[in-house]
Amino acid sequence: IKLPLKMPMTSSRPSCVKIKSTRLESKLSSFKPVVDSQCRVLILGSMPGIQSLQAQAYYAHPRNAFWKIIQALFDIDIKASYSSRYSALLKSNIALWDTLESCQREGSLDAKIDRDSEVANDFLSLLGNAPSISHIFFNGAKSESAFKKHVAKELLKKYPDLHLIGLPSTSPAHASLSFEGKLNSWSEIKRVLE
Repeated sequence: IKLPLKMPMTSSRPSCVKIKSTRLESKLSSFKPVVDSQCRVLILGSMPGIQSLQAQAYYAHPRNAFWKIIQALFDIDIKASYSSRYSALLKSNIALWDTLESCQREGSLDAKIDRDSEVANDFLSLLGNAPSISHIFFNGAKSESAFKKHVAKELLKKYPDLHLIGLPSTSPAHASLSFEGKLNSWSEIKRVLE
């Protein structure tokens, strides 16, 4: 996946990142961000599921409602290639990333993430390169809780006006809420961008 923003390489992790485990035998790593300097909204998952990791594409599971919701809100063709969808998101001023840079997990469920293995992404660098981002939306409770645990305190010191908004997970595992219910909650992103 070619992405428009190259994150600067640093020799040490920022203080907002905590490393609690060095076990690497089942370490999973997230993707680079889909972002450019014009983005105003950042949508964060927790860590890509198995199908997404295999496809090397965000929200690749066919029953994940993410792309259907994005299509309904922003008229982005769900049948287009991933690179076309990413380009359309960027044109809509929406960035994608994950709260976690790496972790250990059995299967795809957030509940199976080993909390002691969580390493957060470098959000200070991301926002330094994408200063127009004013709202971060969390795709599910795990993304939000990991962000608050590892990132929020330090990040909000530098960006106190940043809005953090939780949304229901688009994962098929979150079946207690209908598609219409999820879409209604996710409509807040469109309201922010209008």
